[in-house]
Amino acid sequence: MQELFEALTTVFTPGSELSQITLVTLKMAFFSTTISMLIGVPLGVLIGYSDFRGKRIVLRILNTLMGLPPVLAGLIVFFILSRSGPLGSFRLLYTVQAMVTAQVILITPIVTGLAATAVTQVVPKLHETAQGIGLSRGRELLYLLNECRSQLFSFIFVAFGRSIGEVGAVMLVGGNVQYKTRVMTTAIMLETNKGNFEMAVALGVVLLLISFVINSIALLFDERGFTARRRRSTIPRHKDEKAVLQEGKKDTA
Repeated sequence: MQELFEALTTVFTPGSELSQITLVTLKMAFFSTTISMLIGVPLGVLIGYSDFRGKRIVLRILNTLMGLPPVLAGLIVFFILSRSGPLGSFRLLYTVQAMVTAQVILITPIVTGLAATAVTQVVPKLHETAQGIGLSRGRELLYLLNECRSQLFSFIFVAFGRSIGEVGAVMLVGGNVQYKTRVMTTAIMLETNKGNFEMAVALGVVLLLISFVINSIALLFDERGFTARRRRSTIPRHKDEKAVLQEGKKDTA
C-alpha cells in the first residue's frame, strides 16, 4: 500500500520520473488514437457504405489485420526507421513518433473494421428508406453518420484503450529510454525485471485507474446515446414519417 500511495503521489508531482512517464504515455495514446480515427473511420464508413466487387475480400483482410501481432507491427516500423531503412535519414527510431507510427499500424485496422461492420448493419434499411422518399446520396450519408454516431464515437475509447495498454511494439521501436520514450507498460516490465514487484504493481494500478477513467467516460457517452435513441423511438410514427417526407421533398425540390 505504501508503494501504491507513493506512486499515486508521484504521478501528480511535477518533474518526477513517474509523472514524465504518465505524460509520455498519454501523449503517445492521444496522437495514435487521433491519427487512427482520422484514417480508420472514413475508410470504414466508405467500405461499409459502398457495394463493390471484392468487398468480402477487403473485409477478410481487415479482420486479419485486426489481429496483427504487435511485435510484427513494431518490427515493420523498426526496419523502416532504422539507419538502413528507407526513412532512416529522419532518425525517428527510439522516439515518440516511432511509437505512434507502430500504434497507428496496429489500431487503424481495428477502427476501420469496427466502423465498416457498424455501417454495414445499418445501410440496407437506410438505403431502402432513402430511395423510397427520394433522398440524395449526400443526405443519405449524413443520416447514416447520424444513426451510427454513438458507435463511431465509442471507437475512440476502444482505440485509446488499445494504445495505452500496448507494450511489444512500443518496446521495440521506442527502446524504453528514460525521460524520453518510457511509458507505463514498459516501465512495469522494467521494474518487474529489476525485482521491484511492489513498484511494478503500483504502476499497474495507476495504469488501471487511467483505463478506468477512460472507460467510464465511454460508458457515460454510450448511456447518453442510448437514452437519446430511446427518446427518438417514442416519437409518434406519423410525426416521424411526416418529418422524413418533408426532408425528402426539400431534397427533390
